[in-house]
Amino acid sequence: MTRPPAGTPYWDAAELPTQPQLHGVVTADVAVVGAGLAGLSCAYHLAERAPGLDIAVVDAEHPAAGASGRGTGLLGPRAGPAVDRAVRRFGPQTARRMHRASERAVRDVLALCARLDVPCGLRTGEQLVATRSSAGLAALARQASACRELGLDVPVLTPAGIRDRVGVPYRAALLHRPAATLDPAALTCALARACADKGVRFYGRSPLLALRPGDLVGPELVLPHGRLYAGQAVLAVNSAAQALDLPVGTVLPLEVYAVATEPLSAPAYEALGGRAGHAVVDAVPMAPYFRLLPDRGLVAGGGTATVPAGVGAPRLQAVRERAWSWLERWLRALHPDLARVRVTHRWSGRIGMTGDDLPVVGPVPGYDDVWYIGGCCGHGLALSVAHGAHVAAALLGEPEPGEPLPWHRSRAPRLPARGPAGPLLRAYVDAMGRIARHTC
Repeated sequence: MTRPPAGTPYWDAAELPTQPQLHGVVTADVAVVGAGLAGLSCAYHLAERAPGLDIAVVDAEHPAAGASGRGTGLLGPRAGPAVDRAVRRFGPQTARRMHRASERAVRDVLALCARLDVPCGLRTGEQLVATRSSAGLAALARQASACRELGLDVPVLTPAGIRDRVGVPYRAALLHRPAATLDPAALTCALARACADKGVRFYGRSPLLALRPGDLVGPELVLPHGRLYAGQAVLAVNSAAQALDLPVGTVLPLEVYAVATEPLSAPAYEALGGRAGHAVVDAVPMAPYFRLLPDRGLVAGGGTATVPAGVGAPRLQAVRERAWSWLERWLRALHPDLARVRVTHRWSGRIGMTGDDLPVVGPVPGYDDVWYIGGCCGHGLALSVAHGAHVAAALLGEPEPGEPLPWHRSRAPRLPARGPAGPLLRAYVDAMGRIARHTC
């Protein structure tokens, strides 16, 4: 079997709705820019709650072409910084609300999958945040203490408890529930089809070039071959906010890396938690993680992150090759039977990071009736769906069920992503990756 070209994700985007390019002048009640999970969740909840609304979804490529179709499919609770740091920054009450909101987001995705009847390899299980290093052990101890003080149900696993689940010699772990693994592209495409079934219009290969205040009502969206005038707009564009000069603070694009393997032997698959569908994330920031696939393959990610701005294409490709090679070596060391396992897919994706690890979900400053969603900091599978539902409720003027999002805001902190300080920021991210690789 020939390995697909480098950069090809394990997941396939299939059965998409018709997506002509946008030409000429088009109008809509609501324009959603970005056909990833956040934008499609927003369009879906708008169409479900207000069936007569005229909704147009516009994307630079097609649904699942971006981060939502290039992730690794780990569905677990986490929003913002680790819980101990959240307590120090925001106080115990807000930290507790943040964690519980992230748990609710996971449950909402599971409910959405059931409602859509998505054939996306969904496996509910547990997510272990584990460590084999002294630095990770100290981080887990701080998080475990904070969870106890906040009354959160996050059990601590001893090495024996970990071995009962995953046959890798981790020293300790925190057990997060609810959690699951799934095919992120399949979920994204299923949402797109559900939106189309509800009358949502799609325009593909139509990147947003500029956003302008409209002459009469709502914003004007400038596209390569036309204009879109809408009463309201949602910009679910994540780190593309930088290129559009949106006044939402710094949502830094980071390129992250993943690989997938051929099916493992039955003993290796079971030893790594195959029957229960666990996923294992290292406690050290940017450190590698893995999950298993329904076809008995394994997906691994992490270990390296790159700030792509200012990095030439040849150098960026060299960085990708090194990141993939390191991930291959790391996963082969997980279990003896993985020593010769063949890697079938190698790919990368862009996530949006903020200076304080919190997302940005709120109205765009200076624009009437325009909202922005982005900056999930690597936890976008659950949070994106929650953010789309949150913004849909806000646009319709409806109360949101449950507590409001604790991180509702319009701006992230500014980071020196451009100008003379840009190389220093890239060097810092590179150093964090080296530390993560060294400790694992």
